[in-house]
Formats: sequence, C-alpha cells, structure tokens
Amino acid sequence: QLQASGGGLVQAGDSLRLSCAASGRTVSSYAMAWFRQAPGKEREFVASISWSGGITSSADSVKGRFTISRDNAKNTVYLQMNSLKPEDTAVYYCAVRKGYYIASMTEAHVDYWGKGTQVTVSS
Repeated sequence: QLQASGGGLVQAGDSLRLSCAASGRTVSSYAMAWFRQAPGKEREFVASISWSGGITSSADSVKGRFTISRDNAKNTVYLQMNSLKPEDTAVYYCAVRKGYYIASMTEAHVDYWGKGTQVTVSS
C-alpha cells in the first residue's frame, strides 16, 4: 500500500514536501513517480526516479522547481516542491513501476497507485 502525505494549502511562492511511504511491500527495487490531477483535467506525469535514485526526470512544467528523491531504507519517495504556482493545484499521486525505468511515464506504465494528497496553491 502506498500512502502519500504532505499536501496542504499554501500561497504562491511557498514550498511543500510530499512523501509517499510504502507499507506491506518493498519498493526499493522499483522505479517510482509522481503524477497529479487538477480539477477537470486528466492525470499528468510530474516526475520519476529510478530504483537507485540515480536517474530522475521531470515534466517541463515543474522543471527547476520540483525535485524527486527517495530513501530506500525508509521505503519512501519524496517530491520537494518549491516556488509553487496556482497552476500546481491538484491531487498528487505516487506510483510504482515494476519494469524498467521510463523517464516520462504515462499511466499505462504504472503498476501500483498510491492514494492522493491534495495540494492547493492560492494566488
């Protein structure tokens, strides 16, 4: 089971760090990713990380502002979000891919989804 946490209501320019902790299974050997879904929009890729943490990728819309990382000892992946904008408002989901790493994942590449956490950025 994957549980995302750390969301909340912040102002534009603020920072948040999301966490996704896995329980019941180890995810240390899997690639992981963050997706988000804004109201009325499709779920979209945000960032991904290889099993070792050595390779990361992020969507152009968040590049330079968001950083994905992981701590395999804690079975947890993080998303550090800086310089937040109102358009970052969405429910954020963590995801696991059991196969080889893909930089820009789509929903079809995901094997497990976590429960989302709401991020709301006010202007």
